[in-house]
Amino acid sequence: MKHSRFLSIIALTAVVLALASCAAPPTPIPPTAAPPTKAPAAVAPTESAPCLVVGMLVGGSANDAGYNQAQYDGLQQLKKNLPCIKTIFAENVSDADAERTMEGMIQQGAKLIFPAGSPYQDPALKVAEKYPNVYFMHPGGWKLAPNFATYFGTTQFHWYALGVAAGKMSKTGKIGFVGGMPLGFALGNINGFHLGARSVNPKIETRVVFTNAWMDRGKEAAATNALVDQGVDVVGMHIDSPSTVVQTAESRGVYVVGFQSNAVQQFAAKGWITGLGFTWGGIMSNAATMVLEGKFKSVHYRGGVSDGYMALAPFGPSVPKDVQDLVTSAAQDIGSGKVQVFKGPIKDQDGNLKIKEGEVWGNDKMSSFDWFVEGIVGKPK
Repeated sequence: MKHSRFLSIIALTAVVLALASCAAPPTPIPPTAAPPTKAPAAVAPTESAPCLVVGMLVGGSANDAGYNQAQYDGLQQLKKNLPCIKTIFAENVSDADAERTMEGMIQQGAKLIFPAGSPYQDPALKVAEKYPNVYFMHPGGWKLAPNFATYFGTTQFHWYALGVAAGKMSKTGKIGFVGGMPLGFALGNINGFHLGARSVNPKIETRVVFTNAWMDRGKEAAATNALVDQGVDVVGMHIDSPSTVVQTAESRGVYVVGFQSNAVQQFAAKGWITGLGFTWGGIMSNAATMVLEGKFKSVHYRGGVSDGYMALAPFGPSVPKDVQDLVTSAAQDIGSGKVQVFKGPIKDQDGNLKIKEGEVWGNDKMSSFDWFVEGIVGKPK
């Protein structure tokens, strides 16, 4: 590859990826920091060696149409953005094998690793301490080290737009949500979804069922069927692979909104409304550029749709144009700050005031939820 071509690729990546970030971990709340908006010049690779070796490990399959596929697709986009890079990918890696897998990648020359699973955070930190010249980017983590940073999307706010879609498409006034684990950030997604739905239908009810697992297809199908049996006609979800929920909803003749990867829309030819999928190619390309230039920063990178971290999926054939416009507008207003999703007064299920009049919850509060918004049916624990 010619030197000038490599430089133009790096520059283009940096210009396109103006990344915004702030903290959204569990506890403790990490500091916030903005990522670089311009990448410095890089040294061109030789013909015999890649400019950088990048590793990634995931806990599931790269074609799960969900969390793992979104990570893998980001890695593929990184290769397109920076063709001089060599990648090493490992799927279905157990928590126990994570450390060994990362060690193996380093032995193969990896200088940047994406340990792309929540349980991988501590093993990755252990490896990072052992190899201070290897850099790590963990999705959704809340810990930092000199060569360890994190990234994720501000999903709680953007679920509001999906709620607008669900609220407009529901005929029964009952929408449903299949949750994996009842953790703070997941409860925030559900609350955002419900608030969006209530913005267009103040009387709508959101029913929630947790499977208590990020991946259990049997429980996911059972939860979806249970919601439909209760009169729900639009279903959302927060689990690793949404394909089972989407397929079950389609088989029951109800609408669905997707999450994690927009590839899941292939499973709902009739009932698909829209979805929210991660688009990690930008932040991954920026991370690689920083490593190449010795500019790596140990911060928590967070961003939304307008920052390129996520994208709304195409609308399904049953969604009227006016609903499409309303949802698109909501997503834009969230990105611009015109819509403040968690602005008080907001009460919980028991009528207790949780967010005061005029108070606004931002990214630093998104993992603090241990309650559901008024109008949600189901237990948050």
